[in-house]
Formats: sequence, structure tokens, C-alpha cells
Amino acid sequence: MNQILYTPTTLQQAQANITQFITHINQQHQTTLRDYATLYQFSIEHLAKFWQAVWDFCHVIATQPATSVVIDSDKMPGARWFVGAQLNFAENLLRYRDAQLAIIFRDEKGARQTYSYQQLYLQVAQLAAALKKAGIKPLDRVAGFLPNLPQTLITMLATSSLGAIWSSCSPDFGSSGVVDRFGQIEPKVLFTADGYQFKGKCINSLTTIQDVLPQLPSVEKLIVIPYLQATPDLSLLPQAIHYDNFIDKKAVSITFTPLPFDHPLYIMYSSGTTGKPKCIVHGAGGTLLQHLKELNLHVNLQRHDRLFYYTTCGWMMWNWMASGLALGATLVLFDGQPFYPKTDSLISLVDEEAVSVFGTSAKYIASLEKEGVKPLHTHALTALRMILSTGSPLASESFDYVYREIKKTVHLASISGGTDIVSCFALGCPILPVYRGELQCPGLGMAIAFFDENGAAVIEQKGELVCTKPFPSMPIGFWRDESGEKYYQAYFARYKNIWSHGDFGELTKHLGVIIYGRSDAILNPGGVRIGTAEIYRQVEKIPAILEACAIGQPFENDERIILFVRLQPGVSLEDSLLKNIVQTIKENTTPRHVPAKIIAVPDIPRTRNGKIAELAVKKALQHKPITNLEALSNPEALTFYQQLVIV
Repeated sequence: MNQILYTPTTLQQAQANITQFITHINQQHQTTLRDYATLYQFSIEHLAKFWQAVWDFCHVIATQPATSVVIDSDKMPGARWFVGAQLNFAENLLRYRDAQLAIIFRDEKGARQTYSYQQLYLQVAQLAAALKKAGIKPLDRVAGFLPNLPQTLITMLATSSLGAIWSSCSPDFGSSGVVDRFGQIEPKVLFTADGYQFKGKCINSLTTIQDVLPQLPSVEKLIVIPYLQATPDLSLLPQAIHYDNFIDKKAVSITFTPLPFDHPLYIMYSSGTTGKPKCIVHGAGGTLLQHLKELNLHVNLQRHDRLFYYTTCGWMMWNWMASGLALGATLVLFDGQPFYPKTDSLISLVDEEAVSVFGTSAKYIASLEKEGVKPLHTHALTALRMILSTGSPLASESFDYVYREIKKTVHLASISGGTDIVSCFALGCPILPVYRGELQCPGLGMAIAFFDENGAAVIEQKGELVCTKPFPSMPIGFWRDESGEKYYQAYFARYKNIWSHGDFGELTKHLGVIIYGRSDAILNPGGVRIGTAEIYRQVEKIPAILEACAIGQPFENDERIILFVRLQPGVSLEDSLLKNIVQTIKENTTPRHVPAKIIAVPDIPRTRNGKIAELAVKKALQHKPITNLEALSNPEALTFYQQLVIV
């Protein structure tokens, strides 16, 4: 059993939202739930009662209640939630209209903007009125090629207030990446900023838009948000309209359009490198209810909290963070490179803005440790109570680092889910201990299991992550997939009536979760299934190694493991380091985990949300085409692998 690194105090447990929620259910249903385990069991055995309790406890605003909480709850796909309900997503996020700060925005140069909830409501009202005048109606698509600005949130909220569908990607995408995404959904209105900041540079977005626009004939209006300049030069885009000239400054209120629970809210995109990204459609009600559950019960978010997530608006964590408005918290937004101008810049931001919930990637935490950053000795971090980590599995050593060098009393929650469900399958819990190397628990209402090769659920054994019962934030489907065949093939073809997520992991006896990596990147030497994260956890604790990538290569009627390592500057892969790598892996895992070849590389390709792109490396070595390079943050890294010959 892994070591316990943190336990909430008795007072913290008693005051947690989830404890009040347990009392709520016990009163409503005459149950005797007493802890997380019994609550979780109730949540997956009594789907209708549980999700209705979430609706009531989180005070969902609806103009019409549901006639049925769930219909066809034994069907995946096919289950329908809160049938008959009418609600509006933006209305739920804009329920507060007071003087408390809704948004604090910071860029990497230290510039700061703030919006109160009252100001946010007014800004959304002005933009919603303008979009309505422009003819935007329910089911129309509005797209954003935008940095993580306050106006990005405002645009999303204005869009959803009208029942239109919001879709966004970050401005570091090239023109082909934008067209691959927005070209499929045919937006009527496109929002862009004039540029964005990264590592001290101001990068122009309008040149990309100039390339993109002729390939998006559906766009009727292009709205430019000033960011780098007060008055951007739009001479190359004669059809463009300045944001300030577009909004209706006379509007002071919003008429929220009431819509069915499963009305489309977001179109999001898969980040794979195997073809054009899938356009995943998420419903307003399911997204809202799932996010309320996670933020309220699992994150324990309160009105006085300040929630920060280092994300672009091309990653689902942006959408997840945005829902924090529904609980009245203050969102702290950031545009820029997290290590600029200093390696501890984001840590300083946490201090300066009194961030209480700090979200980031596992890669960022590992990089802090590699850079020797020790916030415990340099920053107060008085307000910080929770650190969230996702994007890839958080190594056990990173758990140690957080408690040793960041804050000893912080609640560290590694979380895992994805764009596919715009939420989490496993995440944190304010009344449970934190075990080293583990996600604390499956999410409430998420009937997850891990299947072995025979399709049987196993505990304390590795297996495929599945979900055996439906949940409200399952996608409505894929865009332009009228038959539903692509949707079915993506998640349900492997196991009938069961969601197959594509992760490889394990459920512990105390309901903890360990994720070992993506199923499609699983290594299989001698028939033994090995998650790539098992190797990364060992290799990346060696100081000389910055990061690693492992792939399986067919060899002599079997498979051998090839390990690529990116080394610290000035370090070479000498015999002593090779022996250290082999010994570290062998002593802490099994001889099967030891790679057949270890090769130093200049760079390792990653997706834009920080995941190592093992499949792209494998394709490059096999000289196979990689058709969605825009999914990678550093596609140029693949050149080395395409030229590499391994004997």
C-alpha cells in the first residue's frame, strides 16, 4: 500500500461541502451514508436519486423541471437525462451579479485586469445583444481563436446565453490546425485577438487569420479583440470589426434562452495524431451538472476561493475552470509561458493573487523540481489549499516534491478524465487522505472499473479503464455523425454497452486509482502489459534526465522497449548513466520494464496539453504519415525520429 502523505483535519472534513451533501441525501432518502465509500456506492447504484440530489444541492437554475431524471439508464449510448427540463448554461454561470471579483487576468509581463460579477454580467449582456442583432440563434456556431483572456469567457457566455454553440482553439495553432477544426463545424462568427504573448514575445494572430478566413466561407463576421495593441491594424482584414465597435453598449440585461438539458453547448476536439480531430459535441445540462458536482463536492469550491488553472482555451480544463463562476468563485486567468520571466513566475502569481486552488499539468510540477524551485522556502502561499494536476499521470516522486518543497499541508489531487467527457473519471476528495502516486477516488456517479484481457473487472491489477453505467456528461455525439457510427466506434465498440476510455490503470482496495498511461501506447514485451508511466516514473527521478518517451517495437516475433531520453544540457549518455537508468528501472519495477535500447534525443514531442506523443514517435520511426501535426506543440521534434535507424 502506498504511503499516506496528507490527511484532512476533522474540522476540514466536517465543514466540507461533500459532508453537507451526505447529510442532504440521508435526509432526502432516509439512508445512512457515512463516508465517501458509501456515498460513492449509492451514487452508482441509484443514478436517478444521486443526480437529482446534485441538481438540488447545487441549486441548478431551470425554467422548467425534468419530468424524468433518466430514461434508458441501462443503455450506452442511449440514456437520456433530465428529460423535459429547460435551462440555460450561461444563466447558471451568471447567477451572481455583485461586486465580488469574478475574473482576475494576468499576463506574463505582469499586466492585470479585473471584472466584478456585476461588470461581467454587463459585458456579456452587451455582447449577447450584438450577437443577437447579427442573427445568431440556437445551434449556430460561434468560434474563438483566442488566448485565455476575460473576453474569451465573455464570448463563450454570450454565445451560450443565446443557445448557440461555442468552440475554441488557442492562438498557437497554425492555419491548418484552425481549418481542420473550425472548417468541420462551419462557424457563423469568428472571434480572434490581435495576438498573444509567449516567452517575452508578442505574436501576431491576424496573419494566421488572414490565411484561415478564405478557407472558412461560413464566417459572416470576424470580430477582433484588442490585446497587444489598443487599436489593432485591420487593414489586411477589411471585413473585420473591432470588438468595441461590435458590442451593443446600450444593453444592460440578458434574456437567457431556455433550452433542453441536452442542447449542444460546446464542440471540442480530440488531440490525437491519427487524422483530422474528432468534433465532440457536449450538452449544456450534462456539462453544467458534472462540473457543479466536481467543483462543489470534489474540489470543495467556495465563494471566497480563487481558482487558477494553467491552460489555454484549446484544452478542456479551460471549460472546466469556467464553470467555477457558477459557484461564485474568482477565476484567475493567465496568458503566457509559465516559466517566463522566471522559473517560479506562476508560483509568484499564486502568492500575489491569493490563489487557493492551483491547477496545472504533471509536466509543470516535474519541471519545477528539475529546475530546483523550492516555494516552501521562497513564497508564503498562505491562501493555497489545493493543487490539481492533470494532462498525464503524476509521478510518485512529484507527490513527494509537492509535500517536501511546495506546501506540507496542501491537498494534492491528481485528476484524470478528458475532452471526451469534458470532466473527470477519477479525481480528488476533501474528506479522503492523499496516497502517494494515487488519484484519491473515482468521481461520484462514475461507475468505473478496470477490465483485464478477458473483460473481467479486477482490483489491484492493471486493466483497461471503462465506465459501466451512463453519466450526464457523455457527449451528445460527434458533429456531422448523423448515424452515430463514429461515436459508437470511438467508445462502445470494444465492450457492448460499456464506455471504453482508452486509459490503462488500476483500482486499489481503498478506492484509489492509479493511471499508467494510454492503452494505445501500452508496451507488451513477452506478453506482459506495461504502462509507459511506470517507466517514466523511474527514469525521470534521475537528475540527468529531463524527460523520457518509451515505445514498443516489433522484434524477433515479440516486442522490445525502446526508451528515448532528453538529457540536461551538457550531459551525455555515457555508460555510467546507462547503467543507472537500467538499474533504477529494474530495482523499482521488474526486469520486463528494462528497455532493450536507450537513445538520447534532442526533444520529445508532446500534445498541446502536455501529453507525451508516443504514437507519433512510433509512426515517425516507421515512416508512416502523421496527419494531425497541429495536435503537437513541437512537431519539429519528429524530424529526428524520422531519420533514426534503430538496429
